[in-house]
Amino acid sequence: MPNLKEVRNRISSVQSTQQITKAMKMVAAAKLRKAQDRTIQMRPYAAKLSRLLANVMSATDGNASSEFAEVRPVENVLIVVVTSDRGLCGGFNANIAKAALALIEEKYAQQHQKGNVTLMCVGKKGYDFFRRRDYNVNDTYVELFLSLNFRDARKAAEYAMDGFLNREFDAVDIVYNEFKNVATQIIRKEAFLPLSEDRFASEDSGSSIELDYIFEPNEAEIVADLLPKTLKIQFYRALLESNASEQGARMTAMDKATENAGELLKELKLVYNRSRQAAITNEILEIVGGAEALAQG
Repeated sequence: MPNLKEVRNRISSVQSTQQITKAMKMVAAAKLRKAQDRTIQMRPYAAKLSRLLANVMSATDGNASSEFAEVRPVENVLIVVVTSDRGLCGGFNANIAKAALALIEEKYAQQHQKGNVTLMCVGKKGYDFFRRRDYNVNDTYVELFLSLNFRDARKAAEYAMDGFLNREFDAVDIVYNEFKNVATQIIRKEAFLPLSEDRFASEDSGSSIELDYIFEPNEAEIVADLLPKTLKIQFYRALLESNASEQGARMTAMDKATENAGELLKELKLVYNRSRQAAITNEILEIVGGAEALAQG
């Protein structure tokens, strides 16, 4: 039978772990509420802005083209990989890393063999994962989640957009987790640049309404001003989605860890009681045997 002291130490250790996981679950729940509110508030704005841009571009009849829609042979690629800064959130980071690797293998295998795939990692976990595997990693925007705000997200989006305009990158993709609920995150692999004709129209599920616009000063200037803003908003929305997904995944993981600790405590207490009962029985037998020996002597 196990030593009683060892079992007591294990029980104490599991109880401490359970308290930590329970506290982490509560912290994640509080952060999730705030992150979820920000995400839910951003979704209608991003969808409305996308619908507005889609309507404006359709009303121009192709007269207002954009440099962001230029399709050219893909030689250099930028992939934005959005993970978290910390672990203890289940398969959240591992799933994103696998999705990014799958995207490279399926879509950019030739560019990767030439060393023309650059990864812009938002989140330390993704950065550490790809750095250990000798990928070309841009670490400028790794710590965006330390203080997630639109100002810093806009700078990251501008890096990708300027790189595309300057022909440093011929394609920009983004891989992130979209928040569905506390227990479910949906991995998204989206083409950020170049823009397709139906890109913004497809992002909005509502029915489009044909309107007769009067453009002032002109179509080209309006699209040129509206399009970069929309791209930055879409980039920021992806970060908000990932942040809410991270907190949901961590809350679920810590809840499961707390339950597992409780189950383990039940088993350990059962083992402890059995060991204690066996020890008491042995002591009784020794006392009875000693008493019989004295009686016979």
